[in-house]
Amino acid sequence: MAILVTGGAGYIGSHTVAELLDKGKEVVVIDNLQSGHRGALLGGKLYEGDLRDKELLAKLFAENEIEAVIHFAANSLVGESMQNPVKYYDNNVYGTLCLLEAMDAANVRKIVFSSTAATYGEPDKVPIEETDPTQPTNVYGETKLMMERMMSWFNKVLGIKYVALRYFNAAGAHESGRIGEDHNPESHLIPLILQTALGQRDSIKVFGDDYNTPDGTCVRDYIHVGDLADAHMRAVDYLIGGGDSNVFNLGNGQGFSVKEVIAKVKEVTGRDFPVVLSPRREGDPAILIASSDKARTVLGWEPTRNKLDDIIRSAWEWHLNHPDGYGDN
Repeated sequence: MAILVTGGAGYIGSHTVAELLDKGKEVVVIDNLQSGHRGALLGGKLYEGDLRDKELLAKLFAENEIEAVIHFAANSLVGESMQNPVKYYDNNVYGTLCLLEAMDAANVRKIVFSSTAATYGEPDKVPIEETDPTQPTNVYGETKLMMERMMSWFNKVLGIKYVALRYFNAAGAHESGRIGEDHNPESHLIPLILQTALGQRDSIKVFGDDYNTPDGTCVRDYIHVGDLADAHMRAVDYLIGGGDSNVFNLGNGQGFSVKEVIAKVKEVTGRDFPVVLSPRREGDPAILIASSDKARTVLGWEPTRNKLDDIIRSAWEWHLNHPDGYGDN
């Protein structure tokens, strides 16, 4: 039986596909390659297409014996979501509805879902726990929360078990050096800084230095993409083993400010570059740090690449060896 990975040619999806293949799993991928890359897939059977294509989904489920689904396919740019909410509700929410409908028709009853810390919005306290209020401050976070709620009702009414993994800032690259982070446009802090260190950007922008944080810049919890891939594997095993629907945070439990990350990149790369202060971005919470105690207890998950130096170093090696990413942009 196979694991279906939606958005499997994307950044976290491709690392999860690699993890599944390493564990000897049969993998089927669906990806419209809007932001994913063929070169990021180290194996598996690819269906190039969109989740909103109901005929393609029906064909995929008919042609493969799917045991469980890992769902990554979604638009994920906070800024873009605040400018084009229609795109996010259509792709993220409606796309998920189409997927769940196809799963129900094919009698596939297990799904692990890539959610986000953006569901919490501006947290009341840190570290954030799964029981804390969910009050998104941007459209992206709201669509992810809607996807979670949709799965909750499909669970109650149709018996589709789900695990929602709310993770924080994914970073780093595969230990083999074969796959890494390549977005166009790029929006994540660490690759943006590394591109600046490579001379591909004139400077790195810091969006606001007047937040209520130690140095005034936003604080985030960075988690290595390999640790995220491991968590998705464990979540699938949890559901296959009879686990009930659940929600888990994934993070290191330690926050680093934008200024601290920039300083660490300069240290790891040995390169200096200009830093430009810019106005705050709409919808950016000041601090997001996870409590992952629940994932440790229930899933037996433990991040093993949790030092910021190691995360940045692996990403730097990928960017050094792949200055043009996968070369298909």
